[in-house]
Amino acid sequence: MPYKAKRPCKYPGCPRLTDRDYCAEHISQARYEYEHYRRDPETKKRYDSRWRKIRALYVKAHPLCEECLRHGRTVPVEQVHHIVPLADGGTHDFSNLMSLCKSCHSAITLAATNRNAGNR
Repeated sequence: MPYKAKRPCKYPGCPRLTDRDYCAEHISQARYEYEHYRRDPETKKRYDSRWRKIRALYVKAHPLCEECLRHGRTVPVEQVHHIVPLADGGTHDFSNLMSLCKSCHSAITLAATNRNAGNR
């Protein structure tokens, strides 16, 4: 299967082409800026070392995207989704988690965002 075309690094002023959002030189700087300047401090508190351990255990128990499995596809997990968001009273309990690939997580998050926007 052919590779996707490379695109410019999203870091302002960087002309390098990359397969991802940021080139190798700017990925750590972009993560640092996101964590320290753009991410909500309350959200940051919810995803601590305890969450990383829970996430690792859940991924070990559910290594494939649960949404893709329902449609007969086997895609490795990339993200762990909270069914009831932590901001809405959800917890890190396994019963509130779902293993998803990036595209399924994006689709579920977009659908929830659209649903919430309609309730305003």
